[in-house]
Amino acid sequence: MMSDYRKVKPFLKWAGGKGQLLSEIEKYYPFENGKITKYAEPFVGGGAVLFDILSKYSLEEVYISDINAELINAYRIIRDDIDELIEMLSIMQNEYVPMDTKHRKTYYLTKRELFNDLKINGNENINIEKAALMIFLNKTCFNGLYRVNRKGLFNVPMGAYKNPMICDEENLRAVSEKLQNVKIVCDDYRKSEGFIDAKTFVYLDPPYRPITETASFTAYTENLFNDEEQIELARFVDAMHRKGAKVVVSNSDPKNSNTEDDFFDKIYSAHRIKRVEATRMINCNSEARGKIKELLVSNF
Repeated sequence: MMSDYRKVKPFLKWAGGKGQLLSEIEKYYPFENGKITKYAEPFVGGGAVLFDILSKYSLEEVYISDINAELINAYRIIRDDIDELIEMLSIMQNEYVPMDTKHRKTYYLTKRELFNDLKINGNENINIEKAALMIFLNKTCFNGLYRVNRKGLFNVPMGAYKNPMICDEENLRAVSEKLQNVKIVCDDYRKSEGFIDAKTFVYLDPPYRPITETASFTAYTENLFNDEEQIELARFVDAMHRKGAKVVVSNSDPKNSNTEDDFFDKIYSAHRIKRVEATRMINCNSEARGKIKELLVSNF
């Protein structure tokens, strides 16, 4: 079951990335006895858990999805058109890195505008240039944020990286190899239902419930995930539990700011809830960075 261990890592920096929770999440991996041979991650985002699992195990079937069309396009292009993608990225790297700040800024804004044009007017399905631009912007923008305005336009300013690695060819090729047999879908998490069965491990990492009123960093998905949606997701988990799947869900712990808030304890009362320490990085208020609790809910 163990794969020839080749470490692959996420190719994008992504808000809510699970890199730091991996050591907690991996305790749940149910692949050892060979009964669980499939994996589904319906809110794939940056894919930290996905790439950890693909590095360690060779599974029969893997399913990933996300509603972010640009993100899913990038996954597909890495899987299917890696040579052309690497060619485009290395051109951008060779053009951008030697420039001074003033020229970099002009270059960055031109690429950002082009990305937005492709995002709004381009062919939705596959677009190598859109994927290359998304990776370029992710490696050069402020904090590696993916954020869009109300019109759906990517609006993050340039970051101040001295020597950004725009084309990490080695990792991209490794990722491409690992994605070869992965089913990549641009859709809502509910679409994964047909894939999930008693042989499947499912990891769900929805947009987190905001801990405070102002912390709703959900702007990178264009439709918000409110409490009603969280409740829907909990029902989905119950349905997958009845199918015999093994499920883990992560979310923020409302008790960080209000000890009386039992929202998740109630909606996941049928399952096990573990509170784990995490460090929140993306927050402009440095006071709010630091140790907080997050939830890992499992049905086993």
